[in-house]
Amino acid sequence: MAAWEYAPAPESAATGRLQPSYRMFLGGEFVDGSGEPLKTLNPATEEVLAEVSTANPSDIDDAVAAARNAYEQVWGPMPGVERAKYLFRIARMMAERSRELAVLETLDNGKPIRESRDTDIPLAGAHFFYHAGWADKLGYAGYGPDPKPLGVVGSVIPWNFPLLMAAWKIAPALAAGNTIVLKPAETTPLTALVLAEICQQAGLPPGVVNVLPGAGDVGAALVGHPGLDKVAFTGSTDVGKQIQRTLAGTGRGLTLELGGKAANIVYDDAALDQAVEGVVNGIFFNQGHVCCAGSRLLVQESVAEELIELLQARISTLRIGDPLDKNTDVGAINSRAQLEKITELTAAGETEGATRWTSPCPVPQRGLFFPPTLFTGVEQSMRIAREEIFGPVLSVLTFRTPDEAVAKANDTRYGLSAGIWTEKGSRMLWTAQRLRAGVVWENTFNRFDPTAPFGGYKESGFGREGGRAGLEAYLAH
Repeated sequence: MAAWEYAPAPESAATGRLQPSYRMFLGGEFVDGSGEPLKTLNPATEEVLAEVSTANPSDIDDAVAAARNAYEQVWGPMPGVERAKYLFRIARMMAERSRELAVLETLDNGKPIRESRDTDIPLAGAHFFYHAGWADKLGYAGYGPDPKPLGVVGSVIPWNFPLLMAAWKIAPALAAGNTIVLKPAETTPLTALVLAEICQQAGLPPGVVNVLPGAGDVGAALVGHPGLDKVAFTGSTDVGKQIQRTLAGTGRGLTLELGGKAANIVYDDAALDQAVEGVVNGIFFNQGHVCCAGSRLLVQESVAEELIELLQARISTLRIGDPLDKNTDVGAINSRAQLEKITELTAAGETEGATRWTSPCPVPQRGLFFPPTLFTGVEQSMRIAREEIFGPVLSVLTFRTPDEAVAKANDTRYGLSAGIWTEKGSRMLWTAQRLRAGVVWENTFNRFDPTAPFGGYKESGFGREGGRAGLEAYLAH
């Protein structure tokens, strides 16, 4: 009997309806930006996808003015039940165009089409559906009987979940009655601009949502703009610190969702096969380009050898390749700069004495790819255990007692997420209560829901996104 062999199952790139050029969205219209146009690349091929116009300081002034006018004249005074209709309409239109959005996201970002299709796009739409439900119920959110919007929000989002991060920012801001100026990441602006097109087609009043592409200088100019009432940022801890310094003493609101170095703790009584799947999902989902990725595996000493063998066997089956192939597990690294950072940190892991194991799966010769990699013999002091790699690299440490597990898990400047694997509910709760992390998953990992707040402690930022708690940052109360 012939063995099963792999056959590619590519999604058609044409489904993404890629345009040769994209313009920024300001005051309800697509207009040419005054900045130097940028070219966005497909990381799987390093070919140019499209030319995108960018903003300069005068465009930012115009966008903030348009958002202020929309807030004062239309959106702020509008009853919540009317605002909800627009959010529902946007959510439905995102669902109708979900396949197009998924393909465009994969082309621009490099993540596998399966993840764009099954996770990113449905979850982005779910945030609009969920927050539409809040728009006429804000008085029951626990923030006073009649909470008011703040005004104009400036948001800067990263490249790892481009459409989802846009939804995380836009949906609660609009539900609460604010208007927004959004700066998507330099390398992944396309789906945010298609979302702007959806807002336009949904009849959203001009100026309520504005999308200004550009590099870091555009983001810096936006967050420092005196016409904003609040800034919401997702990205690196270093940039978050700069923004905090810029806004200190201004009285403007700020939420920061920054980096992470999450611990995935596996106790000796855990269901190891289940834990392996959770660990693999926790670090290799989206090529490890996840701020809450489970990049540190803390495994109890007595089961460490067995778990590592199971992990290596499972990682060996992961398929790296064309992100548009529905069989691909690990896609392309988003940019050459990020690939160089991952390469540098993994080299440091070997230099400092950790043992490196790399998946034997074939790696494409063309494009920006990095094979799934696992380090054993890792010490707490090593860079690979302390710094956010933001790539498909897992550091394995061991522990003997629950107290040691908690001490090692908390020995980081970050505090965004954590995972716990055990069959004992009491041990689960005992551990969770002691972990200094904003999100703790139990016998699972990377589970997201718009009804659940997400955010971190320490250098992972402050404020929450999603759920009732996430509305607080967008309300004056």
